[in-house]
Amino acid sequence: MNEGRATMQHVATLAGVSLKTVSRVVNGETGVSEPLVARVQEAVERLGYRHNLTASNLRRGRRTASIGMLVQDLSNDYCGQLLGAVEAVARQRGVVVMSASLDEEPERERELVARLVARRIDGLILMPATEDQRYLLPEIMAGLSVVVVDRAPRGIALDSVSVDNRTGAADAVRHLAGFGHRRIAFLGDDSHISTALDRRAGYRSALAELGLEPDPHLDRLGIRNDVDAEEAARAVLALPEPPTAIFTGRNTITVGVVRALRALGLSRDVALVGFDDFFTADLLEPGVTCVRQAVREQGETAIDLLQSRLDGEQGPPREVVLATTLVARGSGEIRGPHPA
Repeated sequence: MNEGRATMQHVATLAGVSLKTVSRVVNGETGVSEPLVARVQEAVERLGYRHNLTASNLRRGRRTASIGMLVQDLSNDYCGQLLGAVEAVARQRGVVVMSASLDEEPERERELVARLVARRIDGLILMPATEDQRYLLPEIMAGLSVVVVDRAPRGIALDSVSVDNRTGAADAVRHLAGFGHRRIAFLGDDSHISTALDRRAGYRSALAELGLEPDPHLDRLGIRNDVDAEEAARAVLALPEPPTAIFTGRNTITVGVVRALRALGLSRDVALVGFDDFFTADLLEPGVTCVRQAVREQGETAIDLLQSRLDGEQGPPREVVLATTLVARGSGEIRGPHPA
């Protein structure tokens, strides 16, 4: 055992309880008072202690060759491809994946996690809708392994897989500026979604780097679907000084902007780069330039991290951040009014 790894005895010492009490709490046994459970949980979180899942599974008979996967919207290209990548690996390993959509509803997330745990899943891959995942701590202490995808975990340290959203967004803005655009709008998702904030941060940092004056009228969050996106695009394009280019923070937003540009006859006048690729992006006219996520690699990495924990691997939480790729198809290469 590594000297730096927290043990059950460390937890007991910090919490001021017996080793037996810690064992009962982390194994989900009853008969421990709520104040003692809270003290043990706090010590576990502070020390970054990870319960030995393999031993727990053997004691509890929990290995069921099934895992859960909760994403935001299974009908979305990104979520669907992510699930497909996980399922492809799981099938090879004889593991069943139980999946569902969260639709950015925190209570739905907690409810579905509880239902999956009741079905004795071995592990969980989660794209969280909650702003704090500490509610998972009792299940993790009892032996459940969790990997967070797309978004960084909050309130608790967990294995995670995501992409470099800030750099991907900044690359999109630099690309548009390179084609002569100075008034570049950003249309993003809800402000409680960490990826939306990261992509806006990348947008803003690129504007500052390029010496471009930010305009709050061109910087908009809270766009949840393609209908809202079309309305937002029409609004910014109706400004006295409209943008000559638009950067969108999600594929569904991109679709709404494409509709607005087509309806206004501006498809070849206003440049567009979208974050997230989608299946028909190359079939549109012009093709849509996108910041592509390494979706397959995200899914494969997530299930590999989960499997390693199921196989008993210990150690601190691992954070994997993958690079994005800008795919030029035409919409992002429309020339702006300024020399490049």
